[in-house]
Amino acid sequence: MEISILLAKILGPMYIVIAIGILLNMKNYQTVMEDFSQEPALIYLGGLVAFIFGIIIVLFHNIWMMNGRVIITIIGWMALIKGVWLIVFPRSLASSVRLFNKTGFLAVSMVIVFILGALLTIMGYFLV
Repeated sequence: MEISILLAKILGPMYIVIAIGILLNMKNYQTVMEDFSQEPALIYLGGLVAFIFGIIIVLFHNIWMMNGRVIITIIGWMALIKGVWLIVFPRSLASSVRLFNKTGFLAVSMVIVFILGALLTIMGYFLV
């Protein structure tokens, strides 16, 4: 199975479920994010997971062709950068979370995540 299809089949449904879960339970996840941003060990583990996730995608799927596969590459690079950011600048997370929660940016970003998930799911399961 081509790596792009495999990653689309994994990331697509995962993004859809995450987006729906957060959109339906916005206040709960805002509290979770606030609590998470106050725990250095959780920030480090979150950064480590994002870094590993990102580096795996970048190593196995660094495809910059102008088609749907570039979405997966961009997700990999974003995860890698997020991981580095959380590990190197952990204190910046608390202010980012407060801004995220106050501006309604969380809802907007989850709609974008849902759309990305839908596109990846279609790409992985229906355009094979």
